[in-house]
Amino acid sequence: MAEITIVDVADQGTFDLIPPCADDRFDHRTCDYWEDADRGSKVHRPAWLDAGGSVQPAPRPSAADNPFAPPQTDEPAANPFAPAARQAAVDPFAADDLFAPPVANPFAPVQRRERPMRTGVPRKLALLDRGRGVFGSYAKVLLADGEPAAYCQFGPLSAYPRAGRLRELYAQLPEAPLPAVITCISTTAAARRHGYARLLIDHVCDDLAERGFAAVEAYPDMTRSEDETSAGRPGLWHELGFATAVDDERFPVMRRELA
Repeated sequence: MAEITIVDVADQGTFDLIPPCADDRFDHRTCDYWEDADRGSKVHRPAWLDAGGSVQPAPRPSAADNPFAPPQTDEPAANPFAPAARQAAVDPFAADDLFAPPVANPFAPVQRRERPMRTGVPRKLALLDRGRGVFGSYAKVLLADGEPAAYCQFGPLSAYPRAGRLRELYAQLPEAPLPAVITCISTTAAARRHGYARLLIDHVCDDLAERGFAAVEAYPDMTRSEDETSAGRPGLWHELGFATAVDDERFPVMRRELA
């Protein structure tokens, strides 16, 4: 049995531990798919790893690339049925500031931390660190005998607008208290079939419960292969105590109540 260590991604050293994706077209270290609901991408972008480089946003995808994106018109999309306050809570990055801190979770205990990193670090590290003063870490890496084997990204719903947009498709999901979300869980190709993803998810759920969250959700994408998606398959979540909150053949929602 390998010696297991789980670390928070909280600085350049732990960011460098993030393991590669099984499909080398993608890269956890440059992914902003969940943070940017309209232009986010999972693709490998080496320029984003340069702490001092100038990074341009990904090009706006077509509707076929992003099934949750509103129709592209010259006028901004609006939801006449949603109060402005609720829209702000779901998408605090409406001003295109991906580094804005997330909306605080009033049910979580207040945690005092130093100010988040915004300059002099890779773009993704700044995204993972932007909730430091309110929430804490947004990602963890599992090491097996000292080698990075699995990765998990998570956080408050307000940190991931794509998750908020997905939830709006399903009126049956509870609106309060809002859940934490696990947006990404993956293991390296060499580390599969060892149960590392399950160990890491359980650890993250325990951590989220300690942070004051009452529930956590995950959003598998059944339209893509396992190496292309970022949230596993429903069977994985069922084994870890998640229930199918929305039984959709393309985009199901998995939910676990936290003790």
